[in-house]
Amino acid sequence: MHISFRQIQIFQTVAQTENFTRAAEVLHMTQPAISMQVKQLEENVGLSLFERQGKRIVLTAAGRAMHTYTCEIAAKYQGMVETLEELKNVHQGYIKVSAANTSIYFITRMLAGFSQQNEGITVSLNITNRKTLVEQLQNYEADLVVMGEPPANLDLHSQRLMCNPLVLIAPANHPLAGQKAISVSAIIGEKFVVREPGSGTRAAIERFFAEHGHTFTSTLEMGSNESIKYSVIAGLGLGIVSLHSIRLELETHSLAILDVQNFPIQRYWHIVTREGKWLSPAAQAFKEYVIAEAATYSQDYQQLLSVLT
Repeated sequence: MHISFRQIQIFQTVAQTENFTRAAEVLHMTQPAISMQVKQLEENVGLSLFERQGKRIVLTAAGRAMHTYTCEIAAKYQGMVETLEELKNVHQGYIKVSAANTSIYFITRMLAGFSQQNEGITVSLNITNRKTLVEQLQNYEADLVVMGEPPANLDLHSQRLMCNPLVLIAPANHPLAGQKAISVSAIIGEKFVVREPGSGTRAAIERFFAEHGHTFTSTLEMGSNESIKYSVIAGLGLGIVSLHSIRLELETHSLAILDVQNFPIQRYWHIVTREGKWLSPAAQAFKEYVIAEAATYSQDYQQLLSVLT
């Protein structure tokens, strides 16, 4: 049995209008073409679907049974059309964004600005660790990912957003606070509070010290920048964190950035998608918004860094 969608549309219209001529007018067809399509449909199913009652064309028992299903098909089709039309509209839609833990200090502010301009778009924001971000990219789970260094073993489309300077922080009353051009060797014996192994920040720290002839050894490992900041303020050691994460602490003078040679460690934020992944107009609009905002944020933080170091 073969029933085309066009035949379903014709069947539905005849059932609604109860007249071949009116159905032809609705569908912009000729009355003979409607009659022929109905005849072919009845031959395909092997049953009479309509019968005449005076001037009306009404459904038979088989027609009523078929009509139950074709109404559902028509509703599904209309829903599909409406959904696709929504996807054409930049100001409506649903976006899945995943971002590295440290990005929370700027990505939420960007999201707030975007949402104010696009109230019809719902954004699901997942703040998580690097391991999960890589898994989500592998599985095509997120529309957009904001992260540090993109993994090299995946086919990705990646665009650099802005600098992510890693700075060395200490309590504001630390003996090294305020000193200029501190050597790396002068701090190697200090206690450090840093992110856990496997994080992008930790990898960058270990690489930096190795390049300068030192083996990095941490005293405390923390799973978040907030934990590191409070530990440093409490005097448990020096910390190495993203500049984006300490603006409030710098303004309140609870932390100080140490002027260590070859610091800050320069890293970058990227916005990433899997190669070939289709982005809805809403997702594309969010991506473009983040890229534009990143330029302003980058200038702002560079000015802050130049004033405080």
